[in-house]
Amino acid sequence: MNISVIIPTFNEEENIEACISHLLAATANNDVQIIVSDGGSRDNTVEIAQKVGATVITSPIKGRAGQMNYAINFATAPVYYFVHADAKPPSTFLADIENAIQKKYNCGCYRSCFDSKQLLLKLNAFFTRFDVLFCRGGDQTIFVTKQLFDEVGGFNNEMLIMEDYDFLAKIRKKGSFKLIPKSTLFSARKYTENSWLTVQKANLKVVRMYKKGASQQDMIDTYKRMLNYRKNAF
Repeated sequence: MNISVIIPTFNEEENIEACISHLLAATANNDVQIIVSDGGSRDNTVEIAQKVGATVITSPIKGRAGQMNYAINFATAPVYYFVHADAKPPSTFLADIENAIQKKYNCGCYRSCFDSKQLLLKLNAFFTRFDVLFCRGGDQTIFVTKQLFDEVGGFNNEMLIMEDYDFLAKIRKKGSFKLIPKSTLFSARKYTENSWLTVQKANLKVVRMYKKGASQQDMIDTYKRMLNYRKNAF
């Protein structure tokens, strides 16, 4: 199956090689395009991604939403799969997505789990089995057909935070959504730099702000104030 995997990056030298290597190992001998859309990294992200075998582009727009939209200009497949740099989807992701498409689903994602044995993170992971938007959070790997992506207008270029949540809301409304009953493995780095409760409070606060129509800058400032987490990513 033809699929374009799109990974937005900014200073992800610690994660990008493992992510790309995992994707390539899972798709050996299959027609899969891996595009890294970089937002101007000041570390070795670009060099590492090129060395491992991805197509690397530099987006003129910084921010995951803009970087992912820009990457579409280079995508050649009829299905897009958006993956975070600290994510490792199930090794069966190609077959899983193909199976979903064959069953007339045109968008979807996986459940989530974390590379940590912390009990509270297992609780977080448990709730991602429920097919409701609130349980999706920001840690996702989202697949969508080109047709549906174009129909909803892609990601909102102006969003620097909550872009996945916003995009999921749009494709769930317009498309046929499939929650695949397997889990993508994500880094628990946000939780190792902050307490579980602090992260939950920050996430809940920002979601509430988003729903009330708060500005991107207000949400970013709130997130930075509440969390010690990759502050240079915004």
